[in-house]
Parts: sequence; C-alpha cells; structure tokens
Amino acid sequence: MKKIDIPFNIPPVLGVELEYLNQVLINKKICGDGPFTYKCRDWFIKELGVPSALLTTSCTSALEMCAVLLDLEEGDEIIMPSYTFVSSALAFVMNGAKIVFVDIDPKTMNIDPDCIEAAITPKTKAIVAVHYAGVSCDMNRILDIGAKYNLRIIEDAAQGMMSKYNGKHLGSIGDLGSYSFHETKNFTCGEGGLLLINNKKFTERAEILREKGTNRSKFFRGQVDKYTWVDKGSSWLPSELNAAYLYSQLENSEIINTNRLNSWNLYYSLLLDLQNKGFITLPFIPDNCIHNAHMFYIKVKNLDERTNLTEYLLNKGIQTVFHYIPLHSSPGGIKYGRFHGDDIFTTIESERLLRLPMFYGLTQDQIQYICKSIEDFFL
Repeated sequence: MKKIDIPFNIPPVLGVELEYLNQVLINKKICGDGPFTYKCRDWFIKELGVPSALLTTSCTSALEMCAVLLDLEEGDEIIMPSYTFVSSALAFVMNGAKIVFVDIDPKTMNIDPDCIEAAITPKTKAIVAVHYAGVSCDMNRILDIGAKYNLRIIEDAAQGMMSKYNGKHLGSIGDLGSYSFHETKNFTCGEGGLLLINNKKFTERAEILREKGTNRSKFFRGQVDKYTWVDKGSSWLPSELNAAYLYSQLENSEIINTNRLNSWNLYYSLLLDLQNKGFITLPFIPDNCIHNAHMFYIKVKNLDERTNLTEYLLNKGIQTVFHYIPLHSSPGGIKYGRFHGDDIFTTIESERLLRLPMFYGLTQDQIQYICKSIEDFFL
C-alpha cells in the first residue's frame, strides 16, 4: 500500500464541534428537530433566500422527497444528465419513473440545454438540473423549457452550497432544490442533506412526508389537537447530533468558503501554463456564475493518460480520483433508463477528468507540490 501524504479529502473541523455536540447530550434531545436543527433551518432560509428548508438524512433523501412530491406514476419520465451520482436517478426510479439521460456541455460537465427539448415526451414530468462541481447549469434556458412544457424543475445542488447563478443561490431557483452534507462536501455532518422548497405548493406536504406521513409538525405548533397518519412518507429527519456538527460549520461558512476559493485559485494559476501548452484543460466558470470551489479537476488527453497520471501522483503520495462512470452505461441505467440522442461528450469527457485534493486547510505548500508533480509528469 503506497503511503498517502496528501489525501483527496479531509472533513472540515472548526474547533467548536465538541462543544455543540456536548450541548445536545446535556439537553438530552438527540433525535431530529431539536434546537440545532432549527438553527440550521433558519440559517438556510435567511442565507439562501428561500421560503422553506428541511434538513434531511441525506441529499438522496431530499431527492426522494422531490420524487414523492411530483406524484409520479409508473412510466413517467425524468430528464437528467448521465454524468451524475446514482442518487440523482435512483430517487425517481424508486417512485416508478423512467430516466431519460441526455448529453452534457463539455465546458461545465452540466446538462446541455440543447439536448433537453428533443427528449421531452408526453410522459415527461420534470427536468433534474445537476450543478456539477458547484458550477450552475444554464438555469434560464432550463426554466424556459420547463415553462414551455409545464415541467417541474428539480435542482440537484449536492455540490453547490454557497454557489450562485445570476445572484441567486443554487437550489433556490427551480421548484425544489437539494443539498448534500456528506463528508466530501464543503460543509458536512458526515451524512446529511437539505430540501429547499421554492414552490409554496409543496411546503405543507413536504413537512408531512418528512415526518413519516403524519401531521406531527402541525401538532407541535398547536394547529391540530393530535397527530395522525395522513400521507406517504418516511423517516427523513437527521439526528440532532448531525445538526449540531453542521451548525458549527454554517457559523463559519465564509471562513471555509474563502479558504477553499483561495486553494482553487492557486491551483488554477499554477496549472494555467500547462493548459496554455495544450497538456490539460482547466475548469470553466461561466461569467454569470459564482462557484464554491467544491472541487478542482483537470482534464487530460484520454483514459490511458489519466490512469498513468493517477498512478504517478499516487507514487508521489498524492491521492487523486476520477468521478462518475456515466449512468446510462451502468447495468442500473440500462435497466431503468435510456439515453436520448448521441453520447458525444458524456463518456469521453468523463474519462478525461481527474479530481485533485481539495479540502478546508489544504496548504499552499501542498498545492505547489501537487502542481509541480503534475508539471513533472507532462514535462
């Protein structure tokens, strides 16, 4: 086993986590919807400018709630990119939908709006906009398509906390949005997620779904004298311990965000010469997007070159990783979905992409060492 000196990811620790976790234990309120859960919820509503936000056990859970809120029927179709994590598709498959994959824009790795309209059929219910690497999809065009065909827009902003499109936070633009707080994300509680409800039509029902299909929240607000089972639902509440850990980072969101952006910018400046010489391609950020430095990736010539570079860097003690294998080429994707149109960019671009170490606290010396190692590989 080769020694790893610079891992791909280290979850952020700000120094107050133990204090907040201890508060939860002292209060003896460990299950969901305690004081820290509400502090997180209020932070999201204020900072993201959304009408309603619900902490969930994962981004997968938030997407599952989206699928239920859409009232999907067997055979309904959901359009999304194939270059995404399995949860983007699985949440809708679990509710009877067929996934229609379309190609990506190679500059951003996001869904290509030019491919969406041709994939729409009478069975289409929604478009899932996956904001890859915290860089927004072309939401204006996606919203226009949604309005034209009366389709719901779901934002998978799992990687997008603190990112914006035309001044609006990702996840706050479509009908519903989702975030992840998995330990690989900018802000984490190990496992956790968030549902943003931007269309008020879904607010009350989302609350019921999250509470195992009961009107329990209304009961605690004194709106009903007892609570009972009224709808579909599941147990999608994270523990108060998760919320306490997460809140410690939300309080320090600007510190984390600035630190990551500084690392991202240093990577870019040090590797720009290799791009200018034609060895690699660096990430592209559209002018109307503010990104969150969720990841820094490079694209190399092809899969063989990526494999060789990965091994070379590992021998230098640097852990790098590729990302998704396109879903439409997986057994599950073949069983539960189909690719509409031609796969011009999805597969070939996925085989070129290599993610470099990126985490809060990554040092300038480490980044310089990584970039020098990449430069030595090519030169």
